[in-house]
Amino acid sequence: MQESRKVAYNLSLGLANQLLTIILGIVVPRLILTSYGSEINGLINTVTQIYSYIALLEAGIGLSTVQALYRTIGCGSRDDTNAVLAATNRYYKKTGFAYLFAIGIFSVVFPLVVETTLPLHTIALIIVFNGLGNVISYFFQSKYLLLLQAEGKHYVQTIMNMVINVLKNVAKIVLMAAGADVVFVQMIGMGVSLLQMIWIYTYIRKRYRWIDLSVAPDYASISQSKNVLVHQVSGLIFNNTDMILLSVVCGLKEVSVYSMYSLLIGMISTALSTVTSSFLFSLGQMFHSDRARYKRLFECYELYYMALVFSLYAIAHIFLLPFLKLYTQGVTDVNYLDPNLPFLFIASHLLSSGRSACNQAINVAGHFKLTQNRAIAESAINLIVSVIAVRYWGIYGVLFGTIAALLYRTNDIILYANKKILDRSSWITYRRWFLNMALYAAVITAGRYLFSFTALDSYVRIILWAVVCCVVVIPLFFGAVSLAEREVFATAKEVLMPLVKKLRIRKINT
Repeated sequence: MQESRKVAYNLSLGLANQLLTIILGIVVPRLILTSYGSEINGLINTVTQIYSYIALLEAGIGLSTVQALYRTIGCGSRDDTNAVLAATNRYYKKTGFAYLFAIGIFSVVFPLVVETTLPLHTIALIIVFNGLGNVISYFFQSKYLLLLQAEGKHYVQTIMNMVINVLKNVAKIVLMAAGADVVFVQMIGMGVSLLQMIWIYTYIRKRYRWIDLSVAPDYASISQSKNVLVHQVSGLIFNNTDMILLSVVCGLKEVSVYSMYSLLIGMISTALSTVTSSFLFSLGQMFHSDRARYKRLFECYELYYMALVFSLYAIAHIFLLPFLKLYTQGVTDVNYLDPNLPFLFIASHLLSSGRSACNQAINVAGHFKLTQNRAIAESAINLIVSVIAVRYWGIYGVLFGTIAALLYRTNDIILYANKKILDRSSWITYRRWFLNMALYAAVITAGRYLFSFTALDSYVRIILWAVVCCVVVIPLFFGAVSLAEREVFATAKEVLMPLVKKLRIRKINT
C-alpha cells in the first residue's frame, strides 16, 4: 500500500502539474509570438533543441543510475546506494564543466551560421542564459533527482516544479507585458535554476541525512552508461533533428510553424510520460524481485497505456487545427494552418508513445548494449531521409524522416521485447495496435463529421467539446480493449480493488 500511495501521489500531482504546464505552455509562447515575432519564437525553440543534443555530454549516466538504484533500493542497501550516487556525482561534475565549455562554443558559432535578421549579440545571449541552468543542475542537484525518481518520490520534484514553473512564467509574462527585451525574459530561467538548487538541496539534507558522497564510487554499477548513450542519441535524433534542419535549410519562420504543432501535440506526450513515471519505479524494482508478477502487470500496463495513447491523440487530432487557428490569430508573417500536418505529427507521436511499454521492458531489463546497433540504425534512417527530403518538401520532409525511422524501430522494439524479455508472441502487441488503430480511425472520422456542423470559434467551445470527447472517447477505448482481453481486465481489477476499497473506507471515516 505504501507503493500504491506513491503511485497515487505521483499520478495526481503529476497530472495537476501537467495541466498547469499546458496552460502556461499555451499562454507564454503565444505572448512570445505576438510580442517578438516568429523569428524569435523559432530561435528559442531551435536553441532548446540544440541543448538537447549538448545534453548528450551526460553520456547516459541518468538512466543507467536509475536502473542501478532500482536494484540497491529494492535490496534495501544504503551503502550500495551511496556508492552509486558517489560515482554519479563525479560523472556529473565532469559533465558540468564540459557543458559550460559547450555553451561558449555554441554561443559563438550558431549566430554565424543561422539564417536570420536578428542581431548576433541577441542570439548569443539567449543561448547563454538558456544553458546556464543545466550547468547548475549537473553540479548540484541531478544526482538527487535520480534518487527520488528511483524511490518513487517523483511527486517531490513535481511539487517543486509546479511552484517554480508558476514563478518563472509569471515573471516572464510581467516582463513581456512591460515590453522588456527578450534577453531579459530569457534570464529568468537562470534565476529559477538557483531556486531549484536551494530547494532540492534543503530537502535532501533534511530527509536523507544518511547520504554520503565521499564513499568509494561504484563505477561498475553504471558501466552501461555508454550503451545507454547510444539509445539517447537515437531518441534525440528523431525528436530534435527536425527543427535544426529546418532552421538551416528553411529558416526560423518554418521552425516556428513546426514548433507550434510540436508544442500542442507534445503536451499529450508529456502527459503520457507523467502517467508512466508515476508507477515505473514499482515495475523497475519488481522486475528484479518478482518476475512472474512483473509480467502479469506488464500486460495491464501495455493494454491500457496503449488505449490511453490512441484515445488522447484521437481527441487532439479533432481539435488541433481549430485551436491553432485561434492561437495564431493576428500572426501574419507565416501561415500556420496546414490540414496535412496533424496527420504527420500525430503519426510520429503514436509510433513513439505506442511502443513505450515494450521499450520500458528493454530498459528495465538493462538490454542497452544488446540493442544499441538497432538504435544506431534508427538514427541513420532518420538523418538520411530527413536531410534528403527537407530540401524538397520542407516540414513534410523532416517528418517523413522521423516516421520512417520510427516505423523501423517501433517494430524492432516490439519484436525484441516480446521474444527476448517477455517470452511471448509478438502478435499480442500487434493485435492491440490494430484494435486501437481501428478505434482511432473511427473516432477522427466521426469527429470530422460531427464538428463540421459545430462552430469551434472560441477557446471556451473548444475546451468544452474536448472535455465531452474525453468523457466519451477514453471510456470507449478502455471498454473495447477490456472486452477484447478479459483476462488482463481481471488482473487489472485484482490490482486496483484493494486501493479502491481503502479509498472508500477513508472517505467513510472522514
